[in-house]
Amino acid sequence: MKQEQESEEQQMHHEHHDHNEMSHSMKEMNHMDHSQMDHMDHGDMGGMDHSMHMGNFKQKFWISLVLAIPIILMSPMMGINLPFQFTFPGSEWIVMILATILFFYGGQPFFSGAKSELKAKSPAMMMLITMGITVAYVYSLYSFIINMINPEAHVMDFFWELATLIVIMLLGHWVEMNAVSNASSALQKLAELLPDEVNLLQSDGSTKQVKLKEVKNGDHLLVRAGDKMPTDGIITKGSTTVDESAVTGESKGVSKNLNDKVIGGSVNGNGTVEIKVTGTGEDGYLAKVMKMVRQAQSEKSKLETLSDKVAKWLFYVALAAGILSFVAWLFVADLPEALNRMVTVFIIACPHALGLAIPLVIARSTSLAARNGLLLKNRQALEQANEMDYIFLDKTGTLTKGEFTVTGVEVVEPDTTREQSLKYIGALEAQTNHPLAIGVMNYLKKENITAYQASEVKAISGVGVQGIVEGKQVLLANQKEIEKRGLAIDEKQLTQYQQQGNTISFLLLDDQLVAFFAMGDTIKEDAKTFIADLKAKHIQPVMLTGDNQEAAKAVANYLGIDEFYGELLPDDKEKIIKSYTEKGKKVMMIGDGINDAPSLVRASIGMAIGAGTDIAIDSADVVLTNDNLGDILKFIQLAKKTRSKMIQNLWWGAGYNIIAIPLAAGILAPIGIILSPAVGAVLMSLSTVIVAINALLLNV
Repeated sequence: MKQEQESEEQQMHHEHHDHNEMSHSMKEMNHMDHSQMDHMDHGDMGGMDHSMHMGNFKQKFWISLVLAIPIILMSPMMGINLPFQFTFPGSEWIVMILATILFFYGGQPFFSGAKSELKAKSPAMMMLITMGITVAYVYSLYSFIINMINPEAHVMDFFWELATLIVIMLLGHWVEMNAVSNASSALQKLAELLPDEVNLLQSDGSTKQVKLKEVKNGDHLLVRAGDKMPTDGIITKGSTTVDESAVTGESKGVSKNLNDKVIGGSVNGNGTVEIKVTGTGEDGYLAKVMKMVRQAQSEKSKLETLSDKVAKWLFYVALAAGILSFVAWLFVADLPEALNRMVTVFIIACPHALGLAIPLVIARSTSLAARNGLLLKNRQALEQANEMDYIFLDKTGTLTKGEFTVTGVEVVEPDTTREQSLKYIGALEAQTNHPLAIGVMNYLKKENITAYQASEVKAISGVGVQGIVEGKQVLLANQKEIEKRGLAIDEKQLTQYQQQGNTISFLLLDDQLVAFFAMGDTIKEDAKTFIADLKAKHIQPVMLTGDNQEAAKAVANYLGIDEFYGELLPDDKEKIIKSYTEKGKKVMMIGDGINDAPSLVRASIGMAIGAGTDIAIDSADVVLTNDNLGDILKFIQLAKKTRSKMIQNLWWGAGYNIIAIPLAAGILAPIGIILSPAVGAVLMSLSTVIVAINALLLNV
């Protein structure tokens, strides 16, 4: 029975998190990870330096707005005085000083972003904004000096455009950062699974508390009941049941005896053991999971967003058009006119509408998602969800409830009630400490059933466990023993449990079969419908699990999943996801445990179940705030509509430039048509209003 129980213990999963103090060594490792993560474009804000927090953006916007208001009131818009504008002696000095402060203060995040884009040799939104505000400021400074020297020159400045562009761009990024949380603390949460201090065994048999960072491979540690395994290791003394759910996803406690391996971060059960350290620091299991998460985050951050792709081409077009117009007008006119045309092209190319096109849609879709039980953490998820090919699903906690317990009790002897059967079962299970017994006793406690008292309890190898209860010979046996004895079983009753991957045990009283009970992880009520709906949308579901192939196959067949992978470790799951993404497939991973974290990051979209571990949630792009699988379909629908709105807004935002840039460059000058700065400004404002209204029309 013992061997059979141990083999059964590989079948079910349950995700669990339990945080104690963080080890100093892991803190240091994690600090290094976060310094790298600060420069990752995980939430993707157009290449912006993400060490800037949302609070700083909010602060920069409001201060920049205060600086911009006097500039807008006292300077003309592209040479045209608006009705509300006023000037007085010395006002031009105030405008110039405020514009200089605004340029360096409000423009700082865009300069940092442009620097990052240049390093990556991939100019995008930040580079386009930087070009626009730099040209506007430098040329305006030039016009200010010329007008000071010669008041009759009346050289047009662009202080108004500089102020509005900086404020609108800061607003757009603040709106987006407020809507989408891009801060990830998955690596920190992983580090917190390990204790800060451990009990090191001395040569004389005594123990000494030391910092985890001082532990080396080969050291012997004492791990008491209820403590976390501080490192990977091998048991050298004692036996116990270990809860590995937080790190591997195994729902049932795993029996550990002499020479068995243990994993750092797992929780010791009810036995004190001594372990020999085999992996610590960067050699340990958790460190390897952290490395996979970090690498996947880094590679995923290279994805370009739609707005960045548009901004990249717009940057090249504006740069080329500006230079060509300067050269052309230098030949047909003079230097001032050529310079004026070039600057006008650069200013008109400034992405006022483009900067708001995506953030406003993101803000709207984030609000709609929240109403449907979805928390969006990464804007790329909304873009990547279009035309999804595969959805990978972790079994435990995603397709199942993640609770290893008694899933059914069937009484076959009329003289025995269900409650009596459970009392007999509990009587024997109370005398043992294997994982199945723990599940039974927890169930009895939940049902408020007090088990009978048992005596002479003993395990029978390959059969089960027996004892004397209420004067009767009681036996809990496996199916092989029942078949061996030739006892009749209702196959239909058994099949409904076996299809869901349950473990079946049988209760015999004085050699008479009176009941059987199933133990397993209950499949969610809406799982079968959800799988059918995915297939109807031509999205292929794939199940990933650490369960053995038999249990995995049973659940997959029951749910109608054609593709499944069993007996997987976290790196196995991540490799499978990677193999699909490298083939150009768009994949979504849905999971809830630490063992899912690398896969959640690696997938095109990672979605965590809200009831899962903090690490899974922090690794994901989207968090399902409840267990309703139908909300995943709502997300796919919302993502499709969001992408459609994004494309519409990008056309409105960039489409204005497609028309305005050539006209500003003077392409129709031979027939007497040149876009005046005033008309350009009106078109620019109109496109900004249109993208704002269009974003608000998004609905599900």
